[in-house]
Amino acid sequence: MGRYTGPSCRLCRREGIKLMLKGARCETAKCPMERQWRNSPPGQHSWRRGRGSEYRLRLREKQKVKRYYGVFETQFRRYFAEAERVRGNTGAELLRLLERRLDNVVYKLGLAPSRAAARQTIVHGHIYVNGRRVTTPSRSVGTGDKVSIKDSDRSRQLIRTRLEELGEPHLQNWLKIDMTKLEAEVTAMPSRDDVMIPVEEQLIVEVCSQ
Repeated sequence: MGRYTGPSCRLCRREGIKLMLKGARCETAKCPMERQWRNSPPGQHSWRRGRGSEYRLRLREKQKVKRYYGVFETQFRRYFAEAERVRGNTGAELLRLLERRLDNVVYKLGLAPSRAAARQTIVHGHIYVNGRRVTTPSRSVGTGDKVSIKDSDRSRQLIRTRLEELGEPHLQNWLKIDMTKLEAEVTAMPSRDDVMIPVEEQLIVEVCSQ
């Protein structure tokens, strides 16, 4: 499984927004995006760069979404192909498919400080879906799916420690969690409004359809 091993903050600077790649640290003054001298794109002459071409604007929107959800080009193309097969708005459907990824659900439930940490938690076998262990972060969840923690002291202690550090999560309407039992349920499908990153999905459709 491929993964990005470079500096996470460089990606945020490149896209010009906080991608929340480091969890709670992104909300503190330590985030480079909070420092005026470092909130510009990486590179020696970034201050000289202009608005760029139309293709560049569309490419940046695609890269922003890929980095936000932690997927690579091949995975992203598969999601786009699946979104194209669905009747309706292709861009909105693409974002809904990415929102349904298990690592995104674990992150939004507050069981991990970031999507990268959520992926690690899943791969290490701490997460169960409908009573069965799942080690694939890209697994899509559906309405009625129940997400729970492995029935072991180590797994439960790990999650409880994270919940104490992160505080009670601000859940969206399509998710609910029982903090006592450490069990969650997907009550509906995510909508376009549930996507927290500012993105113009139509630009992504245009660049991927070429």
